[in-house]
Amino acid sequence: MIDKVLIANRGEIALRILRACRALGIGTVAVHSTADRDLKHVRLADESVCIGAASSAESYLNIPAIISAAELTDAVAIHPGYGFLSENADFAERVEQSGFRFIGPRPETIRLMGDKVSAIESMKAAGVPCVPGSDGELGDDDAENLRLAHDIGFPVIIKAAAGGGGRGMRVVHSEGGLLHAIAMTRTEASNAFGSSTVYMEKYLDNPRHVEIQVMADESGHAVHLGERDCSMQRRHQKVIEESPAPGISDEERAAIGERCARACERLGYRGAGTFEFLYQDGEFYFIEMNTRIQVEHPVTEMVTGRDLVAEQILIAGGAPLSFAQSDIEFRGHAIECRINAEDPVRFVPSPGQITVYHAPGGPGVRVDSHVYSGYHVPPHYDSMIGKVITWGADRPSAIARMRTALSELVIEGITDNTALHEDLLTDRGFEEGGTNIHYLEHKLGLS
Repeated sequence: MIDKVLIANRGEIALRILRACRALGIGTVAVHSTADRDLKHVRLADESVCIGAASSAESYLNIPAIISAAELTDAVAIHPGYGFLSENADFAERVEQSGFRFIGPRPETIRLMGDKVSAIESMKAAGVPCVPGSDGELGDDDAENLRLAHDIGFPVIIKAAAGGGGRGMRVVHSEGGLLHAIAMTRTEASNAFGSSTVYMEKYLDNPRHVEIQVMADESGHAVHLGERDCSMQRRHQKVIEESPAPGISDEERAAIGERCARACERLGYRGAGTFEFLYQDGEFYFIEMNTRIQVEHPVTEMVTGRDLVAEQILIAGGAPLSFAQSDIEFRGHAIECRINAEDPVRFVPSPGQITVYHAPGGPGVRVDSHVYSGYHVPPHYDSMIGKVITWGADRPSAIARMRTALSELVIEGITDNTALHEDLLTDRGFEEGGTNIHYLEHKLGLS
């Protein structure tokens, strides 16, 4: 069993992991940069170790420093959270080679699913529906690439195999721009991700972003915990997430969820993971798998009553899944709003000191945040400072509770994006549900 976990992350997810460890009676080690000495989880952890300067490259991405901190404190396992090194196969490998447990999938699984081409090939072999495309890497034969595009049908999208976060992709609407787009995406991919491999897919013009949460143990058992709709996004960054996805039937959920769970068993997957799909005209199309806990995991926890982070830790310790598929019941509706330290109109980051902070409360309200009155938001990291999650017996009641919660949220001293969320929660399209991934950018005049 695991009796001490090193938390290799910062902010709200680090605090979330610490709380899960405490509930399980597990000791904690917080590693932090020089800019994060006053983070809440650093203050609450049993032990803390400074691993470098404010820059992520010198701290949260510094593999030798993290491993050394685990050795120094006699930690048994390392939880990477999300972002930073969470989907870095080399890090997972180094952790396990150094004698620690990596709280996540095996390195070879992370490596396989981190390459979009190999991930798609694996999903097709497992029977998971994928977007029509090139079925592999694009070669240097211009005529063949043009033929592929015509077979798929314009518009198409060129994607970097190692890409992510909305980077390394170009939409092409006609033959004239195809070869230039391939060349430009290759260059960008090589510079940004260290790999120039690109592939081609059919570009869906009216899709929603729907993802399936899965959990699997060392013995090869896997279950799904339903879906989340993450279509409300800007520049490929999610803004609001909810579960269940509006308009998805119980039969559709069971069918796609079952395929994802069986794919996990085929892969020998371990831990928490998310299958991300584009959903259009009643069909699911796989786009990628995230081999980690997601920012939006709380909405799944709220509708299933399962602690996903605690389950991650238990599985890493060798325990079997604590529930079977038949144990998963979906109750009510949950919504999550990401609260960012940024201007709600121009989206410019707003670091600085929070002079006053008051979190909302009441029935069905959850706040995952590491900030407090007097906390200084540093300029070195992602601008998200917390998440407000509400649950209701149905979608309208969850929305009503979110409106109330946001009206109670007080953050002074910096600018935050609460006003954007308040606007969206009264937007007719959002209220009706089922908006596509382009909806918010059209609303904001960004496309």
